[in-house]
Amino acid sequence: MLTEIPSHINKDLSVYENSINLLISFNMRQTALHASQVTKKAMELARRYRMDIEKAESAAVLHDISVIIPNERRVEAAESLGIGLFEEERQFPMILHQRLSRKFASLYFGVEDKEVLDAITCHTTLWQSPTKLDMIVFLADKIAWDQAGDPPYLETLYKGLDVSLERGASHMVRYMMDNKHKLAVVHPWLAGAYEYFMRLEEETP
Repeated sequence: MLTEIPSHINKDLSVYENSINLLISFNMRQTALHASQVTKKAMELARRYRMDIEKAESAAVLHDISVIIPNERRVEAAESLGIGLFEEERQFPMILHQRLSRKFASLYFGVEDKEVLDAITCHTTLWQSPTKLDMIVFLADKIAWDQAGDPPYLETLYKGLDVSLERGASHMVRYMMDNKHKLAVVHPWLAGAYEYFMRLEEETP
């Protein structure tokens, strides 16, 4: 499957167009819609917090690009691409899509910007000391979630964003950890993000 991807990439099209087209060509229309909605929200957040809108667009549209790899093949795919795995990722391969998407963005879409690649890499879990772009893509993914109805945390998240981008991310991470019994695994990066934001809140007057 990995060898099929380059043939789907049209150098005359934008990263956004190629990403959406690739998802659709693999019959991932719902994911393509989600990627489009996350991209719109990420760009809105980038404008609001005066960040680079083009970087937000690239990271957001590519954040789930690797979901074309079936869940049962993600460990194998990650190992073939030289990704060192956490035990939690072996237990729950679905979560590997964030790290695989970074590889796809670099290998197949020519993304070289480390800030963009990092934001893709941690969009599900976040991690310690996240950049503003990391937080923008993470929160856009949670706001434009891919399930029915409104996210149960949305009101709290938006209240945090009214204070700052960091507070919005902190509220989201806290919600995830408060409900960790509902998670298949607690990824080490999520645990690290939680510790980071708890320290940040303690240090903020």
